[in-house]
Amino acid sequence: MEMTTAVAATTWEHGRFDARDGPHKLLFGRMYEDAAIEGNAFRLGGRVFCIASAGCTAMKLTPHHEVVAVDINPVQLAYVEHRLNGGSSRAGTAERILAFARALGPLTGWWPSRVRAFLDLNNPVEQMVYWRRDLDTRRFRAALDLLFSAPTLRSIYASSFLHFLPPNLGAVMRRRMERCFASLPNRTNPYARALFLGEMPNERLPPEVKNIRLMHADAATFLESEPVGSFDGFTLSNILDGASVAYEQRLFAAVKRAAAPGAVVVLRSFRDPPSMLPANHAAEDRAMIWGVVDVRPAIEL
Repeated sequence: MEMTTAVAATTWEHGRFDARDGPHKLLFGRMYEDAAIEGNAFRLGGRVFCIASAGCTAMKLTPHHEVVAVDINPVQLAYVEHRLNGGSSRAGTAERILAFARALGPLTGWWPSRVRAFLDLNNPVEQMVYWRRDLDTRRFRAALDLLFSAPTLRSIYASSFLHFLPPNLGAVMRRRMERCFASLPNRTNPYARALFLGEMPNERLPPEVKNIRLMHADAATFLESEPVGSFDGFTLSNILDGASVAYEQRLFAAVKRAAAPGAVVVLRSFRDPPSMLPANHAAEDRAMIWGVVDVRPAIEL
C-alpha cells in the first residue's frame, strides 16, 4: 500500500462522524452506493479515480478498469487493504447505527420475517402493495421521523454533516425508499438487504483486486499531483456533503485538470437535488438513500 501526505481540507479528515477529539474510526464496513451506476458510466479499460471508503466500488470496477482508490481516513484505507487481502467484512460506525435502528424495528411492526418476505418480492407492483399494507405503518413513520430529527442527528453527527440535509428528512427518506420499491425488484437488490437486514455477504474477490492502487490522501491534493489528463472516470462518493464551497471549487478544478478527454464523474449526495439537474441518476441507484447521483462529463463541472 502506497502512502502520501494528506492536506487538511475536508470534514472527512477528522475520521469520525461526531465532533469529539479522538482516534480515527472505521466509518463504513460496506458502501451503500450502487456501483452499477459507475459500471455503466465509465468506458471499459479506462483509468478510474475512486474514493476508497469500504472498497466495494473499487472491487466491482477493477475487472474492467485500472482503479486508484484514495481515502483521507487511514483506518478506512487499512480496512480496504484488509478486504483486498481476503479479510472478512466488519461493521463500521454506519453499520452499528443501522443495527441499533433495526433492533427497534419490531416496535414498529418491522418483524424480521415480515421484512424478509418483503425483500423476497420480485414485482414492484406487489412490493408497493406490501409496503403500504404491512411496513409503512404510522408507528414506522413516527419512528423514522424521530430517528432523522435534528436532535437525534446532532447527538450522533458533527454539525458539518447536517447543515446541508433537507428538512423533514424522515419523510424524504421514505420517499426515496418508495421510489426504489416502485421501480426495482427487491429480490435482486443486495443494497436493500444490507440496509434492512444488515446482511454483508463476503463476495468472492476478482483476481484483479491485486492491481488496485491504494493511496492515503485528500482527494483534491492527490488529483492536483497527478499528471494532466490521467483519469477516464471519477467516482467521488458523497465527498462534498459537508464540504465548504472553497473545497468544492478546489476539487472540481483538480478533477478537470486530471480528466482525460471524455472523462465522466459520478458524485452522490444526501441533499435534495437542485431543480435543474439533468443528469441525476438517483432513481436508478439500488441503494435508494441518495437524493443526488450526478453523472456528467468532467468538463461540465
